[in-house]
Amino acid sequence: MLTMNDTALTHILATIALAAVAMAVAAMFGLGWTGVAVAGGCCLVTALVCGKVLNLSVDAPQDAAPAASAAPDLLDNASFTRILDGLNDPMIVIDRGRVALANRAALKLLGGHIIGVDARIAIRHPAAAERLATNLPLTNPTSIDIVGLGTRGQRWTMEIVPIDMTDDGQRLLIHLIDASAQHAVEKARVDFVANASHELRTPLATILGFVETLTDPKAGGDAATRQRFLGIVEGEARRMEQLVEDLMSLSRIEADKHRLPETSVDLSALIREVADILRVSRGERGRDMVLEVGNDLPPVQGDRAQLSQLFHNLIDNAAKYGRLGSPIRILLDQEGADSVRLRVIDQGEGIADEHLPRLTQRFYRVDSGRSRAVGGTGLGLAIVKHIVERHRGRLDIASTSGVGTTVTVTLPRAEEPEEERAKDAEPIALSSK
Repeated sequence: MLTMNDTALTHILATIALAAVAMAVAAMFGLGWTGVAVAGGCCLVTALVCGKVLNLSVDAPQDAAPAASAAPDLLDNASFTRILDGLNDPMIVIDRGRVALANRAALKLLGGHIIGVDARIAIRHPAAAERLATNLPLTNPTSIDIVGLGTRGQRWTMEIVPIDMTDDGQRLLIHLIDASAQHAVEKARVDFVANASHELRTPLATILGFVETLTDPKAGGDAATRQRFLGIVEGEARRMEQLVEDLMSLSRIEADKHRLPETSVDLSALIREVADILRVSRGERGRDMVLEVGNDLPPVQGDRAQLSQLFHNLIDNAAKYGRLGSPIRILLDQEGADSVRLRVIDQGEGIADEHLPRLTQRFYRVDSGRSRAVGGTGLGLAIVKHIVERHRGRLDIASTSGVGTTVTVTLPRAEEPEEERAKDAEPIALSSK
């Protein structure tokens, strides 16, 4: 579409009229059609030039597509920033070696001051600084394991992903993944294998040593010596057997830890049954047991075999580590309206505070020599903890050095069946005669 001001229009019309006159003159002088066309064309060109000089403008059609604008910069993209803030892992964008963007998780971990700071100073780790300091462009994603970022024991996997290249350098996306829990699980697995191997190797070495001695005609010929050695071999073999049984039991409990027990268990009857067994099996210490059971205790929803094992382990520990002749108090009562509470109280040397948080770890012992001497495998409280967790209960251990230890287990009462709840909810109909 052509638009022009009034002056330009006047000159263009005059030029077109002049072109018409020129063409007529050319025809009069017999210049032929070629001459006529040339004369007209020259005049039209003159008109266009005059229009340009005299502010003639050419506008694009109204329906023409607008020119494409440049793509927005990634760092100015609000949607990209919101996506980063929505992620739980720390995310950082580095532009020309400095922190250009950081989501909330990254600011919480490294501090709100890191925007605009050199990336090597913001992350503050030698391995990360060494990788980020290189001038070589990164072509493929890479990862680095770093320790101590945030808190001293935290472990992270830092993934570095190239975004794009700019005139001034490369942009990188830093993704920090907390690997502390994974490392703790792996460490626990390695420690478990090492501890189990050690616990099995010790009695096995004793058994092999005494068997080798007994095969010697001189040592094995004496009846008293042979009998004493055979007793030691039997004791170590039984210790190995108990350790294997505890390991298998712990494995079964862990396999079922996410499956809630479905049966209703009367703890009053079960604790009396366990106490009667231990009074016989523990000899003199069995006579020190004092059992106190509350009245009308509600049942709990549980696995009867596992709860029996829990009672055995706790009462057996109190018998082993309490002073000879001191009472072993076993209290079973109701706590509130929805829980049943078991307390096993011994009077002994007690446990120092620094050991209490680790008592439920596998193979952890406050006194390794004494524990082995009384026949402990180091797995009793670990089994108790997993049984309590499976039953959605709570385990508390309190101890005072020189006084004794109290272990408390609280278990939720069993839920009433649907038909019982419906029956209780039915209104009572009153009739009159």
